[in-house]
Amino acid sequence: MIVEQVPWYTKIKNLVMGGPRNVQDQHIFHNLSLIAFFAWVGLGADGLSSSCYGPQEAFLALNGHTYLSIFVAIGTVLTIFIICSSYSQIVELFPHGGGGYLVASKLLSPTLGMVSGCALLIDYVLTITVSVASGADAIFSFLPPEWLGYRLSFAIFIVLILIYLNMRGVKESVVPLMPIFLIFVVTHVFIIIYAIAKHASNMPALAVSTVRDTQATLSQVGFFGLLFLVLRAYSMGAGTFTGIEAVSNGVPILREPRVQTAKKTMHYMAWSLSFVVLGLMVAYLLFQITPVEGKTLNAILFESATSNWGWGKIFVLVALFSEGMLLFVAAQTGFLDGPRVLANMAADRWFPTRFASLSDRLVIKKGILIMGGLAALLMILTHASVKFLVVLYSINVFITFVLSQSGMVRHWWNYRKKAKEWIRKILINGVGLILSFFILISMVIMKFTEGGWITLFITSILAVLAILTKRHYYEISKQLRRLNSLVRSVEFQEGIASGATSVPPYDPKSKTAVLMVNGFNGVGLHTLFGVIRLFGGVFKNFIFLEVGMVDAGNFKGVTEMEGLKTQVDTDLKRYVSFMNQQGYFAKGVSVIGVDVVDQVAQITPQIVAEFPNAVFFGGQLLFTKDSLFAPLFHNYAVFSIQKKLYRQGVPFVILPIRI
Repeated sequence: MIVEQVPWYTKIKNLVMGGPRNVQDQHIFHNLSLIAFFAWVGLGADGLSSSCYGPQEAFLALNGHTYLSIFVAIGTVLTIFIICSSYSQIVELFPHGGGGYLVASKLLSPTLGMVSGCALLIDYVLTITVSVASGADAIFSFLPPEWLGYRLSFAIFIVLILIYLNMRGVKESVVPLMPIFLIFVVTHVFIIIYAIAKHASNMPALAVSTVRDTQATLSQVGFFGLLFLVLRAYSMGAGTFTGIEAVSNGVPILREPRVQTAKKTMHYMAWSLSFVVLGLMVAYLLFQITPVEGKTLNAILFESATSNWGWGKIFVLVALFSEGMLLFVAAQTGFLDGPRVLANMAADRWFPTRFASLSDRLVIKKGILIMGGLAALLMILTHASVKFLVVLYSINVFITFVLSQSGMVRHWWNYRKKAKEWIRKILINGVGLILSFFILISMVIMKFTEGGWITLFITSILAVLAILTKRHYYEISKQLRRLNSLVRSVEFQEGIASGATSVPPYDPKSKTAVLMVNGFNGVGLHTLFGVIRLFGGVFKNFIFLEVGMVDAGNFKGVTEMEGLKTQVDTDLKRYVSFMNQQGYFAKGVSVIGVDVVDQVAQITPQIVAEFPNAVFFGGQLLFTKDSLFAPLFHNYAVFSIQKKLYRQGVPFVILPIRI
């Protein structure tokens, strides 16, 4: 027998990406997970980075009534804490991950959950695109104007770098970005404290000016005009809230105890985001910042605050460079949570199930490639235009907010007789629902004709594809029910022969049939009966080989992994018991891994060494109406296994199973 050597391209991949991780390592979940601080960096950067443009958009939307920004800032801070509080309740209710898709699916309906998930997927792609494009703009603002033509290529290059980092694993993608995040926080907190300390004596005058501006606006446009102006500015700065959803959705990658880690991460996010947003808007007023063509308000603020410093230009350069780099960090939210949403929806058959699989580095490989690839494509189509991308951004996350808060309000009302303090909890989620609904409606109305319709259209198309995928799997499941009648027949026979069964004699040199199975089901039994029907009494031994597939659905902790192993062993025992009753020697062989082809190839030499006259068998579903898209929706791993074992000199027979 020829033992297959490790291919050269696998060696290169392991050198660049790192070697495969062992899913049965008891410490793997601890090593891969994030503590609250790293989660604040990896997930909280999305919200904090929006302070690079959120306060500016709100400030400019006031159309000269700049002192009203105090009310906008206070409203923003209150909203941040309300939404964080409501999502803390979601995390408590969904300790294994409470993203918008799961919350809406469980508390409202699977269809509304699908809508929420589709909205989130588009939002996470836009998160990557707008963050990287904005960061590229910030970086190229320091470079010579003649270099501007390379901005798009640079943005795409950054996306590729982030794809590479995320393919290596969660923690590896966050740790290198931590210094950038901390520099941003330190420089911006410092400039805010400096601005307030320098103008401490002007605070009473600021209050007087705010009252005077409010009265003047009231006399000009009336109360409702004032309210509309403030609310419009408030909604324009709503992008600062978009990172909050990421924490509840990213609970599975947090360090145990996950609920407490998630809450601590939200606290970090709420306080840092509130301080920066409120502080920047107050600093704008204290330094009487006015727009300058080609510069952001933050850049103008930093230049004004440091104009008398000997090292002011260096500070401005570092602060603005950290803004640009933080936007690259913010793109991590799309890479961390986007693939997870896609995997959860794939596990529920809204998308092809292959999107829930993991790579040997234990990351959702296909999800990372899809999110990064779509972001790069969108970057090219829009020419990395931040102005246009911002119009598309933020709408979808508030679709998710509205559905999540609606589900929580419904939950507390339905369980009002059982849940403690349900009134307080329903009020928190209720206020969050009202705020989220207002922001969503405002954004749709104000941004629809500017390009917001594109986001809604793409989300609708994705939802239609999800419905078609779900319908396809439903039709296939109806056809598979006929095969499952074999399970009932076997169970009946097991019931008749429920007494003790003697194990037939063990003769490893006899002809041995090794059957690939995936659970005790109609497909596995149909393959078994096919072997017996075609080969009669040729085979005296029957080996049942099952690979327990680790995917995003069960890769959550030690308990889930042990449950997977227990289920696989239970399936194999049923096969072994049934064949023993038929007078055959049988044995179950199980292995846990992320790639069924590689796992079978690795375990085959051991099986062949024990049973030298072994022939491997695998069943493959044969659909009456096949299509070009069938390989996308269904598993054709047996063909890859056959090719692998052929190279090892091991016979592998594929039995067609027509449904």
